[in-house]
Amino acid sequence: MKSLSFHFCVLIIFGSLLIPAICHGHDSHSQKPHKHVPLFVFGDSLFDPGNNLYLNTRHKEASAYWPYGETFFKRPTGRLSDGRLVPDFIAEFMELPLTTAYLQPGTHRFTHGSNFASGGAGVLADTHPGTISLPLQLSYFKTVVKQLKQKLGEVKTKKLLMRAVYLFSIGGNDYFGFYMKNQNASQSSQTQFVGMVIRNLTNALEEIYQIGGRKIAFQNVGPLGCVPTNRAKTGNGACAEEASAMAKMHNAALANVLKNLQTRLPRFKYSIFDYYNTLSDKINHPSKYGFKEGKSACCGSGAYRANNCGGQGVGGTTTKFELCSIPGDYVWFDGGHTTERANRQLAELLWNGTPNCTAPHNIKQLFGHME
Repeated sequence: MKSLSFHFCVLIIFGSLLIPAICHGHDSHSQKPHKHVPLFVFGDSLFDPGNNLYLNTRHKEASAYWPYGETFFKRPTGRLSDGRLVPDFIAEFMELPLTTAYLQPGTHRFTHGSNFASGGAGVLADTHPGTISLPLQLSYFKTVVKQLKQKLGEVKTKKLLMRAVYLFSIGGNDYFGFYMKNQNASQSSQTQFVGMVIRNLTNALEEIYQIGGRKIAFQNVGPLGCVPTNRAKTGNGACAEEASAMAKMHNAALANVLKNLQTRLPRFKYSIFDYYNTLSDKINHPSKYGFKEGKSACCGSGAYRANNCGGQGVGGTTTKFELCSIPGDYVWFDGGHTTERANRQLAELLWNGTPNCTAPHNIKQLFGHME
């Protein structure tokens, strides 16, 4: 990683002290590449377009109920937001169709890519059993590759996979789970757990590379302790610093892993979007980004409206919740997920952000780089 990337690593490591003063996108979405570039998405609820709706579980997802989806789709789609998610906007910027859930019934055009993300999923297979963990998402991706080879042949499929961008947002649930079970964990235990997550993530990236993937894009783990659900639990309105500390450890390790992979693997290119600091700044200074509220959610009940958006309680019971009149005034839609307006801003930075927030390449540069 060259000096630009080293600067980015420093931003991650000292994330609690340093918020990027200027983190913006370039002005235009023009100069798109001439060749078709697919988008394959892996991740958790931040990127899930509705895969969890099709899981064989007795408990129906909250995202299947109003008011989820109200702003753009006018109905629930399985997305944990009032509208579109970050990958939806990335697809739009590339003039690709809206991302669809891999498990959604019907015909899929896998030459455009696919979205395997699952709410609650982790890097580790035993994080939230019943969701689509990263190992299972990778298995689904391999199934797609087989179908592409049957349709296009080996050579064309290999070229398609090498042109594709592989977009990730995963890891947060692993640390949420660890924090909830081990709130007094020692520093060495935290470090050991981060190492285990990173090793498993590295193995998945190397496997994608062996299959043909060359261009990897990450939205790193956000400030976990500052989501409304965790803020409500502290009792004093502060962030749960222990949870955020593990996110920062993960992000520093992830930057080092991707740097190493770029050194070892020919033609491997990557992007990391500094979601942690970017979202932190929106939470702490909402008016700077056109929001009126950065800490409380638009939809939910209790302190910071942190819970029960959609009113679906445990065992199918219904609970009362509040709903703001203008979701776009809020950074958070529910207790752990951002509004469509915030998602668009985040996607802009992932797509064409300047190097102090998206480095060493942004996704537009990855899309434009042809193999």
